[in-house]
Amino acid sequence: MPEPTQPTTGDDETTTPAASPAAAPATTAGAGEHRLADPADEVTEINPGVDIAPEDIGVPVVSEGERLLEVDEVTLRFGGVVALNEVSFHINKGEILGLIGPNGAGKTTCFNVMTGVYQPTSGAVRYLGKPLGKRKKFQITKLGIARTFQNIRLFANMTALENVLVGVDAHHTTGVVSAMFRLPKHRKEESQGYARAMELLTFMGLDGKADELARNLPYGDQRRLEIARALATSPQLLCLDEPAAGFNPAEKAKLMELIRTIRDQGYTVLLIEHDMKLVMGVTDRIVVLEFGRKIAEGSPAEIRDNPAVIAAYLGVDEEDAS
Repeated sequence: MPEPTQPTTGDDETTTPAASPAAAPATTAGAGEHRLADPADEVTEINPGVDIAPEDIGVPVVSEGERLLEVDEVTLRFGGVVALNEVSFHINKGEILGLIGPNGAGKTTCFNVMTGVYQPTSGAVRYLGKPLGKRKKFQITKLGIARTFQNIRLFANMTALENVLVGVDAHHTTGVVSAMFRLPKHRKEESQGYARAMELLTFMGLDGKADELARNLPYGDQRRLEIARALATSPQLLCLDEPAAGFNPAEKAKLMELIRTIRDQGYTVLLIEHDMKLVMGVTDRIVVLEFGRKIAEGSPAEIRDNPAVIAAYLGVDEEDAS
C-alpha cells in the first residue's frame, strides 16, 4: 500500500463521484399504486454504539470546557490582498464551533492557517496553549488536529479500508526495515491499526463496503469515509470543511446526528458550513467572518438575530437590518 506523507493535508488524490440522480426512483406501493422512494431510505446508517473515542497519541489532553485552540489576531496577506484581517476566536474542548460567512469570507483560508497549509503574516495560532509556529502539516496532525476538505480527497484507487489505514498510520513508529522483516512491533501496530480502521468503518456504517474502491462508493459514503480517515488520526480537534455539500435534506439530518455523536465520543468539532439550518441545529457557538474579518461571535440564537450577520448575508446596511 502506498504511504503518503500525510493523510489530511490535501496532497492525496481527489475522487470524482458520479452525480446523484435528480429524483429518486419510483417504487411499487401496491397493486396499481406507485410512490417515490424516501431519500432517507438511501442514507447509510451510523452505529453510534461503537466506541471510537480518541486514542492516546502522547499529547496533553485538556479538560472539558478548557481552551483547546486559539486564533489570536491572525492576519494573512497574499500580496496586496488581505485574506484574514486580525481574526481572533477560540475553541473549547468538547464543543461544536461553527465558522460561517458568505462566499469569500475567509473560512477555508482560516482552516488552512490552522492546519499549517498557510503561515500567517502576523498573529498566532495556539494549540494546547503553545504556538503552532512553522510546524509542517504532518506535525500538526500528529499533535491532534485533523481535517476534511470541501472537495473530497480520497485515494480513489484504494479501498475504503486502505483509506482509513492511511489515517491510522499517522502515529505508527515502525519504519521500512521493520515492515520488510515483519518484526514484532510492526506486526502489533499493523494488527491494532486494522482493528481501529474496521472500528471506524463500522461506526460509519461502511464496514460492509470495506473492500470496495473509494471511487465506487456513493457520494454520501465518500464523505463519511473521509471523516473516518480523519478520525483515524485520533485527533482532539476535528475540522470539517463543508461536509454537507451536495447532500439532500435526509442526508443532512443524518450528518447532524453524526456530528453530535462524534462530539459525544470525546472529540471537539470545528465546522465550516453554508447550510444555516444545519449550523444552527448542531453547533454550540458560531463565529462569523466577512471579507476576512470577524463580525460576530455567539450562540446560534444570538447570531440569528445579529444585525451585522443579517447585513452580511442579505447585502443590506446594518441600520436597515436592525
